[in-house]
Amino acid sequence: MDLGLRGRAAAVAGASSGLGLAIARSLAAEGADVAICGRDPERLDAAATELNAVGDGRVSATPVDVRDTDVVTAWIDAAAEAFGGLGIVVPNAGGPSGGGATAFDVDAYRDAVELNLLSQIAITSAALPHLRAAGWGRVIFVTSVSVKQPIPTLALSNTARAGVAGYAKSLVADLGDAGITVNLLAPGYHATDRLEEVLGDDDAAREAIVGDIPLGRIGDPADFGAIAAFLASAQAGYITGAVIGVDGGLSRSLL
Repeated sequence: MDLGLRGRAAAVAGASSGLGLAIARSLAAEGADVAICGRDPERLDAAATELNAVGDGRVSATPVDVRDTDVVTAWIDAAAEAFGGLGIVVPNAGGPSGGGATAFDVDAYRDAVELNLLSQIAITSAALPHLRAAGWGRVIFVTSVSVKQPIPTLALSNTARAGVAGYAKSLVADLGDAGITVNLLAPGYHATDRLEEVLGDDDAAREAIVGDIPLGRIGDPADFGAIAAFLASAQAGYITGAVIGVDGGLSRSLL
């Protein structure tokens, strides 16, 4: 299926590794121009090399701390200028520390909101003028299965990412007449470097995770990236305001 992404321009935050990179890879493979950002220059260089190998679109990679609104805006504006516009934006950032609701003080919650909510708002706000100018757009947030079913050991993530869902849902009505869709991906466990770092050689923990997933396996980041590419496509033009779980059935939420 041709997703109609050749020649489209995308900005994907937090894409030097993990699920952000999986999304960027899927977009690049469809022929899109892709601007990525992250905090680690070496990982960014490796990611850019990988993206250049999978598609014939243009690729740019910029070191960015998504908590710095001025730097985020400069990154988005530079991508739009280099690509002659911007149509797809993927606000994304790494997750905060794990722990229960009473394990953290107010400053920890404030930091989590800064990383996982306010940065998403900053990225989106910087991109919207370019999407409006294009008369077409896709905003695809990367959140967590926790927006559907809070995880007791990830209280900071539960709190901040729920705010992203509220913000995204609020955007839908504002952007519909501009031809811009807004959707959220809610991933469960995927085989990323981060998950491997957390699990290490703990086979019991790995088995416990898999045991909770009806499909009986940890997800492949490539599968996740493919869903994001579809949401960016012409075929997904009537999907907006959706929270799409990509979790192998982990969430039992009715919505």
